[in-house]
Amino acid sequence: MLKFLSIPAVIAAVSGMAMALQGTLNSQLTQKTSLLSSTLIVHIIGSLATLGVIFLYRTPVLQQRWSQIPWYLYFGGLLSVLIIALVALSISKIGVCNATTAIIIGQVGAAVLIDHLGLFGAQKITWNPLQLLGLILFAAGAKFLFR
Repeated sequence: MLKFLSIPAVIAAVSGMAMALQGTLNSQLTQKTSLLSSTLIVHIIGSLATLGVIFLYRTPVLQQRWSQIPWYLYFGGLLSVLIIALVALSISKIGVCNATTAIIIGQVGAAVLIDHLGLFGAQKITWNPLQLLGLILFAAGAKFLFR
């Protein structure tokens, strides 16, 4: 129970709330423009905001050893574009609650595999049968949310 109420868990919950809000805003922007245009603008604004924070905190971006990082870790940028576009598209088609429910099911399913197998350098956290039962119950609960 303490892990559930820990600062990192609360931060993650706030992140989830921000994702639902972001998806809604991006979906509305997409409906007023186009999927590719809104995805581009959202990334430009995000990049400018990040650049501002980098300057504010004087983060030494150019001093990083970028060439020593495994190549596959850079796919996060491509996935970001895909995520923004697919979330905006799905929310406009099936609504915020349904899309968010499906998103969370996909996230948890992928997270189980990443943790269990220790993929991409993540700490290996083997799942036990009780946790898998929790995942099954989670998916069943999600079915009730999906309208």
